[in-house]
Amino acid sequence: AVASVAAILLNVCVAGVQGQRGRVVQSARLSEDQRILHVLNRLGFGARPGDLARVKSIGLDNYINQQLNPEKISDAVSEAKVKDLTVLKMTTAELYEEFPQPGQLLRRLERSGDLPASLAAARGNRATLAAQPGVGSAAAEKEAEAMRAAPDNPNPDGNPQNNEKYRAALREYYQQNGLQLPQRIVAELQASRILRAVYSERQLQEVMVDFWTNHFNVFAGKGADRWLLISYDRDTIRPNAMGKFSELLSATAQSPAMLFYLDNFQSVSPNASAGLPRPQNGRVNRRANQQMDRFPGAGRGAQRPAAPQLPANAQGRRRGINENYARELMELHTLGVDGGYSQKDVQEVARCFTGWTILAPRGGVAAAELMGNAARAERLRENAGRFFFNQRVHDDGEKIVLGHKIPAGGGFKDGLMVLDILAHHPATAEFVATKLARYFVSDNPPAALVDRAAAAFTKTNGDIRETLRAIISSPEFNSPEAYRAKVKRPFELAISAMRALGAETNGGPQLHQWIARMGEPLYGFQTPNGYSDTAESWVNTGGLLERLNFGLTLASNQIPGTRVNLKQFLINADAGPSVDKAQIMDRFLSVIVAGDMAPKTRETLLKQLNEQTAIVVPAEGARMNEGMNEMSSTELPVRPRQQSQQARAEANITDPVTKIVGLILGSPEFQRQ
Repeated sequence: AVASVAAILLNVCVAGVQGQRGRVVQSARLSEDQRILHVLNRLGFGARPGDLARVKSIGLDNYINQQLNPEKISDAVSEAKVKDLTVLKMTTAELYEEFPQPGQLLRRLERSGDLPASLAAARGNRATLAAQPGVGSAAAEKEAEAMRAAPDNPNPDGNPQNNEKYRAALREYYQQNGLQLPQRIVAELQASRILRAVYSERQLQEVMVDFWTNHFNVFAGKGADRWLLISYDRDTIRPNAMGKFSELLSATAQSPAMLFYLDNFQSVSPNASAGLPRPQNGRVNRRANQQMDRFPGAGRGAQRPAAPQLPANAQGRRRGINENYARELMELHTLGVDGGYSQKDVQEVARCFTGWTILAPRGGVAAAELMGNAARAERLRENAGRFFFNQRVHDDGEKIVLGHKIPAGGGFKDGLMVLDILAHHPATAEFVATKLARYFVSDNPPAALVDRAAAAFTKTNGDIRETLRAIISSPEFNSPEAYRAKVKRPFELAISAMRALGAETNGGPQLHQWIARMGEPLYGFQTPNGYSDTAESWVNTGGLLERLNFGLTLASNQIPGTRVNLKQFLINADAGPSVDKAQIMDRFLSVIVAGDMAPKTRETLLKQLNEQTAIVVPAEGARMNEGMNEMSSTELPVRPRQQSQQARAEANITDPVTKIVGLILGSPEFQRQ
């Protein structure tokens, strides 16, 4: 039943934006209700019950001005919802301490002689089972093969992630010692994104957080980024989402999360001295220690003092310039792939950012063990995971970037000069304006709109708020052609569905899994370009089936931690089997899509409702998609992949109200914004 409905919905969606426009283009302009819904969908994550009337009462222009000035909007409900997510208030150093990486923790316990016997045995079994053909010594491989073939082997496939004894021993040790497993960090960060998007009155602020998080993408599954993303969201993206682009760009360039993700923390000049100075008699140099005493912490655009110099092996053994960040900075963050830069520019920019690195990038405890002085080691632990500029490994020679001379001897200022050049380059204005116009107006925004948005960007020195104002006030944004011209991404769909039904949610893991199943695990995109913002990436049979399943599962209250009360929308809440399905459908069409549905879609859904068959949907416990599997497999404990992909339990939905709501949520009219 679901597949047949999804096939019909797919045909409607695949017709593309033009097919959807045909219904509204007949009107020369949007109605008042359509304009309000359009703004609520584009400047936010959709309307809640009562929002249409509320915006009418204050006036649409006033509402838009409020959203453009989020600092003036009280957001007590949203803040109350996230107050118990403890990781949001923790420094990166505190996260390293309270949520230690299991491998590092075990190595430290082993070196100190404090590794419990039960954990040592489980770890040894894990290590042995991890041996795969072609890896390690022949003896180790032979032993591993014999153990895999043993009838009592708890882990016959040799995957250490599937060793339940190891996972159980880890869980027990962490619990007994007041520690938390690292998975919780990203889980709480994801929950905070969901809760704020659902409950925040500052809807445009949350939309822009989503936009910039995707524009400056960082993958949570890469090494230390799991610990660094809390600061990235809290200290880098959120404070700058509606400010000056140059300040946002500078903040991301100095973000440890970005430095780690694109490997710039390892980038050093090949002309630097043979290595960082090794401590003599357990000491680091006095000047570096004094600099550490006055280390100022996070801040934007100011000269950073150097941190204390660590032994060479504390920074890793890779040496040389890494061009990853320089390339993505120009291609994805500023100029665009056709922005006029050359490979030589990439090389010169990479030279400018040598020495932009992270203090103790994998945690303060491991780094502190390399220090011979307890007091200095403690300061190191307290500041682990912070940005610092390491002059000793910086290429201080002259550089030429996009025709601009970067004088020799500039040190930290070399990178700041590059950021300033890029932030104010005409190609950056066009690139950012194009992405914003695509995000807020249509997949193929008119060139005239892009030009006006780029002009506003340039005139206001890259003011994001004023660039948005130029787009939102444009004829193109307010045209019938733009109405429902965008297909919601999975995160937008999930949030808008909960808002439309007035759902209560804790933003928990089951929602994370549903968003991942639909194709957009938060912080789960591995490459720097981030998730696509065009319909062709999301409109396919598999994706629409998952979206329809999500709508039905939400409507039937099968998502733990999330509840909807559909009866509140009915005049006769106790209507029995003889309920007038057409009347109920019209009621929920009014609630969910303001009554605005194409007759053909309505006819299709009503026909499905009048059939006496139940709709079968997967129950809670959905498998994660590949991106989430990659993320979760970096730490323990996790469920084995083959278990997570086993057939899911199913549930029959026979209640007509639940069916109506679920099908409307899966309709093309709701899938679009």
